Amino acid sequence: MIVTVTPNPALDITYTLAALRPHASHRVDTVHEQAGGKGVNVARVLRTLGRRTAAVLPVGGASGAAVKADLDLAGLSSLTIPLAGGVTRRTIAAVDQDDATMLNEPGPELSGPEWSALVAGVASLLPSSQALVLSGSLPRGVRTDAYGELVRLARAHGVPVVLDAAGPALTEALAAGPALIKPNAAELKEATGIDDPALAAKRLAEAGARTVVASLGPDGLLAVTPAGSWRAFLSPPTDIRGNPTGAGDAAVAALAMGLADRTPLPQALNHAVALSAAAVHAPYAGMFDRRAYERYLTQVQILPA
Repeated sequence: MIVTVTPNPALDITYTLAALRPHASHRVDTVHEQAGGKGVNVARVLRTLGRRTAAVLPVGGASGAAVKADLDLAGLSSLTIPLAGGVTRRTIAAVDQDDATMLNEPGPELSGPEWSALVAGVASLLPSSQALVLSGSLPRGVRTDAYGELVRLARAHGVPVVLDAAGPALTEALAAGPALIKPNAAELKEATGIDDPALAAKRLAEAGARTVVASLGPDGLLAVTPAGSWRAFLSPPTDIRGNPTGAGDAAVAALAMGLADRTPLPQALNHAVALSAAAVHAPYAGMFDRRAYERYLTQVQILPA
């Protein structure tokens, strides 16, 4: 089983429209709501790939009830932590023919007992887990080193951790030794102040992350490990248009499967690039185009970096 933790989940609302223009009124073509947050998206992808998962997340208010109902409807196993007074946030994705624009609410504040309940829930699942995924922002009221607490807990159970976070939530967890972190180019620079992705990834690896896999958008993935570094990308380069909001989460799902199965990293990178690209073809985060995924698997090139 692969456990995903989403400390700041959301009710994702996706508007599709012909074109998005600043400072203008828009006619929305379709509206879609689903349980969201990065870890939830990872769990959706894993379940579609036939993997057993459990999603751990706090929920509160009417939007939290909608999140829980959607998880049940989708058949996603979940362990939800009830919030006494907080309300689960919403995110808005406005998707046109070229790209997506995101509006992310800040989310509720978690009390000390609520965070402790989440940690206890994760602990109860670790004995039967092959990997733990920690994804997204930390909610208000939680210490910035909170992910480090979960990394240490998982390591005590011999469970490898994939961490997909930014800012202090990322940097303050490095010393705990996650097995793999997956920042994007902007998050690399934010964490290190270094423009060059390869140098920035090496800096984070030296700070405690055993493997750094950086997503570089159309340029694919850069992996830095003690055993070597690789670049993985689609060849020939492909202009993929659609909704990119779940692409990074799809890559995390592939990398978590690789850790769970002890797959060699280059092979896991192949799946991560293909799955990430296939996710852009899907209308909503946490989904992917299976035919595109299988096609892209044959087009990924992996080279030493």
